[in-house]
Amino acid sequence: MNEQQQQDPNSKTNYGAESIQVLEGLEAVRKRPAMYIGDVSTKGLHHLVYEVVDNSIDEALAGYCKNITVNIHEDNSISVKDDGRGIPTGIMAKEKRSALEVVMTVLHAGGKFNKDTYKVSGGLHGVGVSCVNALSTKLHVTVERNGKIYEQEYHTGIPQYAVREIGLSDATGTNIHFWPDSTIFTSIIYSRDILEARLRELSYLNKRISITLNDLREKDESGITYTKLFYSEGGIVEFVEMLDKNGKRNSLLPKTLYVEGFDETSNVAVEVALTYNDDFKEHIFSYVNNINTIEGGTHVSGFRTAITRVFKTYGDKNGLFEKAKVEVESDDFREGLSAIVSVKVPEPQFEGQTKTKLGNSEVSGIVQTTVARALEAYLEENPREAKNIVSKVVLAAQARVAARKARDLVQRKSVLSGSGLPGKLADCSERNPEKCELYLVEGDSAGGTAKQGRDRTFQAILPLRGKILNVEKAMEHKIYENEEIRNIFTAMGVTIGTPDDPKALNTVKLRYHKLIIMTDADVDGSHIATLILTFIFRYMKELVEQGYVYLAQPPLYLVKKGKEQEYAFNEDQRKYWIEKLGNGKEDSVHIQRYKGLGEMNAEQLWETTMDPARRTLKKVTIESLANADEVFSMLMGDEVAPRREFIETHAKYARIDI
Repeated sequence: MNEQQQQDPNSKTNYGAESIQVLEGLEAVRKRPAMYIGDVSTKGLHHLVYEVVDNSIDEALAGYCKNITVNIHEDNSISVKDDGRGIPTGIMAKEKRSALEVVMTVLHAGGKFNKDTYKVSGGLHGVGVSCVNALSTKLHVTVERNGKIYEQEYHTGIPQYAVREIGLSDATGTNIHFWPDSTIFTSIIYSRDILEARLRELSYLNKRISITLNDLREKDESGITYTKLFYSEGGIVEFVEMLDKNGKRNSLLPKTLYVEGFDETSNVAVEVALTYNDDFKEHIFSYVNNINTIEGGTHVSGFRTAITRVFKTYGDKNGLFEKAKVEVESDDFREGLSAIVSVKVPEPQFEGQTKTKLGNSEVSGIVQTTVARALEAYLEENPREAKNIVSKVVLAAQARVAARKARDLVQRKSVLSGSGLPGKLADCSERNPEKCELYLVEGDSAGGTAKQGRDRTFQAILPLRGKILNVEKAMEHKIYENEEIRNIFTAMGVTIGTPDDPKALNTVKLRYHKLIIMTDADVDGSHIATLILTFIFRYMKELVEQGYVYLAQPPLYLVKKGKEQEYAFNEDQRKYWIEKLGNGKEDSVHIQRYKGLGEMNAEQLWETTMDPARRTLKKVTIESLANADEVFSMLMGDEVAPRREFIETHAKYARIDI
């Protein structure tokens, strides 16, 4: 049967050979940008910078670059300059054009695919500078190499002229200046905080490299540009110490343990820094070729196996577990552990939901052997520190047993056991989780209004009584014993424990694909929202990673004049409607300030905050796991000093409502 016979003549969309479209060059990137950079929101926008910086870092890993400068220009364009060897500019015989042009305009072109050029490369995980070029309205590259300066300019990835010489120079390096395409990205405004977090991370992972960030959009009273230098002499040791310091975790060891090794057979390099502290949680951050592997992988498995095996052997040998009266398990050895596991792998294989899980099987054994050898020597040479850690492990085992009993209570009360949903939950009639939303609402009063104003078909309401437990300060079993937290677990239909991880969140029976936090627009409401987010980050992080957590945005004001009324969600909107309705005079209009959700009636709450056609929701995402961990520890922990410092630093961004 030929293709013509296979087609339905009555079909509106015949699918034949003429339907197949071949996208040439960088067209594919512009046609489907999310396939290459993840998304076209803030995350994708900043990913462009990371792609360019990764090239400079690769030069540093190869031993040719010491200084990297990132500039945020006044027009929100970005330039990245390094003092590496400079991208080659010679003519490629096969391509019959400059190597620089090929690198900038052809996907999967570059020196990273040649093992002799780059032994390891973070950029292999990404999409390359050609993708950045495709998604920029303009990109200008300057290369200093072989005593000369070369340049080329591109518009949406298309060269505007051949690579040309423009001068002489004794220096070497590459400078890439690009302007993101506003027709592709939802926003082209760069966040300095997001860039600072990643550049700081890179400086720790690549010690003795200077990375400078200049924000040309901001100048002080003297006209001096905002500048920040990131440089680490101690590398990941300083990284661990910074995380524990900012999280106000007190170390049980006088000095952070540093381990490094290199496997000549596979050319895999291992770096590990670890310490134990008085916290209840494990804080492990892992990287492969500078890529944050948020889902872990074989390098993390090897590290954890080494920790468990070495401490178990040491404790048994010295009779330190005999008085525990509980069976010590692998999780117990990791409570209070802070560690950075960084490996450099020539050909990394990534897997997992977000392609951030290392799959190379050989890496597990290499990390395990490297860490075990160093840890065994440390324990033998430092018996006092060894006993302190084992005592911590015993306490962790005893607390784990109590926590398991509390978790079992949550499981028994969950919807999966058939014992029913929380009494305060007003459920929806829809049973497809992809269409269902659960609002966590502050207080019974607001909860009652939300129940009246919602669409019962797909919106469920769970009122929370007061401020939920601050999980940052509580032991695990206390958290699962908390009624409000148990109600959230039960309503969501989630349980604790998966085949791979007994502590991971099991979302197989998840009942809602939107979890919306809706609190009052005042200080107490913000505090409650922060408490809920802290709980979700620590115990339901999988929901954030899967894109299911949102913050509702109720209005701050109602501006009325006669029968006309408009809602304002910020100060600028309030001023706009005063100008529009009252000719700029605040006393010809009536302004109502909503300090609580309960001050709105059901109809107002629906049309401003709950109607999918008109509401605004903020999606909760994690840009940097290490940075988020640090902020939650600092804001919600026991120590007051770092919280006061944070508030004083960010006071200029605060809105005072009198």
